[in-house]
Amino acid sequence: MRDTLQDSVEKSEAIVNVWYSVNGERLGTYNGHTGAVWCVDADWDTRHVLTGSADNSCRLWDCETGKQLALVKTSSAVRTCGFDFGGNIIMFSTDKQMGYQCFVSFFDLRDPSQIENNEPYMKIPCSDSKITSAVWGPLGEFIIAGHESGELNQFSAKSGEQLSNIKEHTKQINDIQTSRDMTMFITASKDNTAKLFDCTTLEHLKTFRTERPVNSAALSPIFDHVVLGGGQEAMDVTTTSTRIGKFEARFFHLAFEEEFGRVKGHFGPINSVAFHPDGKSYSSGGEDGYVRIHYFDPQYFEFEFEA
Repeated sequence: MRDTLQDSVEKSEAIVNVWYSVNGERLGTYNGHTGAVWCVDADWDTRHVLTGSADNSCRLWDCETGKQLALVKTSSAVRTCGFDFGGNIIMFSTDKQMGYQCFVSFFDLRDPSQIENNEPYMKIPCSDSKITSAVWGPLGEFIIAGHESGELNQFSAKSGEQLSNIKEHTKQINDIQTSRDMTMFITASKDNTAKLFDCTTLEHLKTFRTERPVNSAALSPIFDHVVLGGGQEAMDVTTTSTRIGKFEARFFHLAFEEEFGRVKGHFGPINSVAFHPDGKSYSSGGEDGYVRIHYFDPQYFEFEFEA
């Protein structure tokens, strides 16, 4: 997936698309979902793709052909999903809605009967506050889950036990992304901040502050840089002039927590940001229905931050 982008910008059609990041050409689609697609993940060798949707299903696809390989039906919308380190185990979380509580389910793809019978090897209830974002920790030993309440949890992928719990955010956690080496992760929250944590200990390391809700945050794989995307809630967008420029991607220095650059472009809140694995470009997806790919200028690679 090095030079392709996966997204689900056509949420009204519930189609997951693959695009070439080099020229913006659409490579293909994954057809099957009937509701908004909330999460997409590819395994380490990009043979399989996992998607979760508001149509109460999680689906496994052949990445190259777009063929649907498996369908897991759920009682409520699937909010987050992901492959573990080896690509053998999948996890997904479901929303707390329509009288159903939030669950995290784990399936081992090496045992086809689990998918066929819709019987995960482990299902963890989260009754207090629903999970709004979740990622696998290093080596697939646990998952890190962010909640509507602003809490962060670690759940063991073997026993389901809650290993640790902290609350550094005051509002909902919208996004969690890990560093390339899986030692750290960054959270994006409605409380107008993004925060850096240690993956293993959940120690809070850094805070990046803005004036608007942060919907997504990503860590550069080659520099000590962080990119944040956000903006006001979608329902408030029509009452605010876009000239105010709150729809910029904002760059911070990882160690000094100081902002050093902004990139304009979107005409609505930015919902997701991601660095290319080579660190030479980044992409952002916005409420305006566009995915924008930005290649960094040569000066970016020569830039030295003055503390």
